Parts: sequence; structure tokens; C-alpha cells
Amino acid sequence: MTYKPSIIVDGDACPVKDECIACAKEFQVDVVFVASIKNKTNKYPEARWIYVDWDKEAADLYMMNMAKKDDIAVTSDIGLAAALLGKGVCVLSPKGIFYNEYNIDSLLFMRHTAAKKRRKGVYSKGPKAFTENDRKNFHNSLVKILSNFAGK
Repeated sequence: MTYKPSIIVDGDACPVKDECIACAKEFQVDVVFVASIKNKTNKYPEARWIYVDWDKEAADLYMMNMAKKDDIAVTSDIGLAAALLGKGVCVLSPKGIFYNEYNIDSLLFMRHTAAKKRRKGVYSKGPKAFTENDRKNFHNSLVKILSNFAGK
């Protein structure tokens, strides 16, 4: 019997919930959204929702504890992505970028550098706006991962 991964989504402000639901249905896998209780909105009853405390790291800690090797996590949090990669979890950003052993160190370094600048009062423009192309990239990347598990 082959392992069916779960899709575990950092649910607060995730722009690709619809794509996660659609892919989960197509590949018959579970999808779990982890969100803080302050954002308790559930327009996706076909998914499992886990509500955690609004503490800054509560959702991250829950995802770390529940994720298993070969699960798929969706997050834009680079620190969480790095920790999940260490557990053998496949991690994908909402823009369709695979976090992996080849890019995570440089992404962590850029995050650290930006944080140092902010502490000195230097602020960047922030991330680029989420686009329809990002949405398509995410969908294609998630389908690719799930296809590998399904042997398609």
C-alpha cells in the first residue's frame, strides 16, 4: 500500500485555499488548514480545520507536530519551511516555489538580512503582489507533487 500524503496548509492569509481543495479532491488526499482562532472563518467545509491560539508561533508549532515525512506543507514562512524540510516534508510556497535543501539556506539568509535592516529602521517594499500567474504556478507545482505520489 502506498502512502497518501496530507496537504497541511498554513491557513492564515493563504491565497491558494481553493487550489488546495481542488487538488486534494482530484488526488483523493486530505487537506488540513491550520489557522489561529482569531481568523475563524470556514468557507471550506470539505477540509479539516484546526484552530490554534493566536500566539505568534502556535500554527507553526502545530504544523511541525502534525506533519509526517512525505506530507505536503503550504506556507510562505521560510523558518517553518526549513523546519519542515528537516522532517522530510515537501514544502511549497503559495506562489508555487519549492523550498528545498538547495535554496533554503539562501532564503533564510535573506530573511535574516532583511530583519537586521528592519531593526536599523530600513524597510523594504515588501513582497510583490500575488498574481494569477502565481496562482497557476502553485496549482501546477502541487499537481506535480501529488502526481508523483499517485504514480501518474
